[in-house]
Amino acid sequence: MKARPIFRHQTPAALRKEKMDEGTELSLTIAQIVQRLKGSHLHSQLERQAKECLHQPEIKLESLKEDVRSFLKTSGWEKKLQNAVYRELHVQLPPSHPAAPAEHLKEPLAYMRKAQVNWEKRVLKSLNSMSTELGVPLARMRPPVEQKELTNKWNEMGTDEPDLSHFRPVYAPKDFLEVLIGLRNPNHDSSEDVSARSHWGLIQIPLNVRDIPQLRQAYSELNLTTGQLGIDDHAHMHPDLFENEYVQIGKKVVMDQDSAAAQQYSRQGCPTGLRADLWALILNSTNQPTDMMHYEQLKAGVIQHDLLVDNLIYKDVKLTASNDDYYFVFEDFLYQVLLCFSRDTAVLEHFKYNSATPPKSYIQGKVGDEECAVVYPPNGVIPFHGFSMYVAPLCFLYNEPSKLYSVFREMYIRYFFRLHSISSSHSGIVSLCLQFERLLQTHLPQLFYHLRQIGAQPLRIAFKWMVRAFSGYLSTDQLLLLWDRILGYDSLEVVAVLAAAVFAFRAENLMEVTSLASAEAVLADLSTLKVMPLIQIFLFATAI
Repeated sequence: MKARPIFRHQTPAALRKEKMDEGTELSLTIAQIVQRLKGSHLHSQLERQAKECLHQPEIKLESLKEDVRSFLKTSGWEKKLQNAVYRELHVQLPPSHPAAPAEHLKEPLAYMRKAQVNWEKRVLKSLNSMSTELGVPLARMRPPVEQKELTNKWNEMGTDEPDLSHFRPVYAPKDFLEVLIGLRNPNHDSSEDVSARSHWGLIQIPLNVRDIPQLRQAYSELNLTTGQLGIDDHAHMHPDLFENEYVQIGKKVVMDQDSAAAQQYSRQGCPTGLRADLWALILNSTNQPTDMMHYEQLKAGVIQHDLLVDNLIYKDVKLTASNDDYYFVFEDFLYQVLLCFSRDTAVLEHFKYNSATPPKSYIQGKVGDEECAVVYPPNGVIPFHGFSMYVAPLCFLYNEPSKLYSVFREMYIRYFFRLHSISSSHSGIVSLCLQFERLLQTHLPQLFYHLRQIGAQPLRIAFKWMVRAFSGYLSTDQLLLLWDRILGYDSLEVVAVLAAAVFAFRAENLMEVTSLASAEAVLADLSTLKVMPLIQIFLFATAI
């Protein structure tokens, strides 16, 4: 009897169907992007430029289409359109079948969706309980005297000392971790799964996360032979040669105003003097007059209305950034950006691809009446303990509030929301936790087993770093080098890699500890660590 071939050639009909499916998906993506850009400010600017150029003598009627296109290209508008399309491709989910339910696009796993819904209910209940207990309304109009007072002290809100003793964070990262630890796939029998049986970590669900060989391939530009900012600019021999040449390339990237090129460039790190421009370019954050006007409108909203979440923002800044040696000087900026962010309904757009749903509350006296339900806070994001640390590092790059605001908002809707919502995304916090545990367990099994035996599960220590993308734990220059790579690779995966690399670096000391407290003490101060050497050594200098 002939053995069956393991791999069969696809029939021409099957290949045609595959190509048609790909073509359909591409058409859907294009239609989706065109639809989104149609309502944008860029679209109206392009229309206006195209109309104005008709008066140019070089525009001929017989070649009108080509001439207008050529004009838009040479005047830089084509590049702006390219960057806008590139941005849409990065924030939008790939279109699925039009008949698929929306929430399945956001999160395909039913048990993840259910866990996220339960978590949202718990957070909202905590917020509502606080409102009831303290007798503080969720929102109120500020009296004219208060509005005037806030307007006058807008740039020095840090000097204000409201009594926040009764307010508490709605939740802390450790509360969120307990929920993640409890996640289980009801359809998965872990007794049949060898990898689950051998996994000694806290996250007990089967998700595909990359191992070190796969990470080496994905992050090939971080290898030991490629020049890196964060390493080669500090080398003992000829650091200037690498840095000078690299800075010249960076200047050209900024001058060309190409988002894709800026993203590729930042994989090797961004020079200090160019980082602000490069990040804004990657995020397509242009700070146009319309952006400045939008920021001013949000500011007016803060001055007119007082929200309960404002107190949570004040409290969080006081507890975190105000006590940080690097960030306390930016206290006023943090209040301004975060208070405006809480009122920005444009943030709601990201719930189209976020596994979460914006929380809703009811107009006073109308509880249960769905017609009287409103998103609260207006941006749909309830701040938690440490939230302000997503903004703090950006204050080193941008000293103009509207620019700082637009870059932070884009960072949030691309990356940071994934760190506090339950999803199966490879950049989501659940995957990061599992990846961290798997890397450590594979790379340093003895250390993992030792810490587990003494009740110091590594994830309990590393979670607070990962949920903040290390903000507030690394020195700022090192943190910015890490965030360069998040932007460059369009993924938070590198955060899990760094967390495992930190444990590997301190492994010798950790093998001697006998309790969770002593393990935490060994890892209490990360401010002296150098990010890039740690990541490089962990990924590329070890044979697994």
